[in-house]
Amino acid sequence: QVQLVESGGGLVQAGGSLRLSCAASGLIFSDYAMGWFRQAPGKEREFVAAIDWTTYYADSVKGRFTISRDNSKNTVYLQMNSLKPEDTAVYFCAAAKQARGTSIRSEYRFWGQGTQVTVSS
Repeated sequence: QVQLVESGGGLVQAGGSLRLSCAASGLIFSDYAMGWFRQAPGKEREFVAAIDWTTYYADSVKGRFTISRDNSKNTVYLQMNSLKPEDTAVYFCAAAKQARGTSIRSEYRFWGQGTQVTVSS
């Protein structure tokens, strides 16, 4: 059974930083591209970042967020710097159906339960 468990969310002031982690089990982690998505209240779930042998970012987070992975720990990370109130959302990690990273939500097979990130102004 595949499980993705996010952690590291919380409340932070604008301009601050948070580091999200996603621990995966039940899959051959190195075979999967991993992604982070987020969903704000009343909005669609949107792509944030993905990683395979390289990294991909949404324009809204480029230069502020960094995705990385440690295959020895079956964990993917999202370092978020210079946070803005509009970054407030539930953040989800996901494992793609393929090895290549993608921003397309339907290409992700497994999802975590999400972790809340709240940025105050």
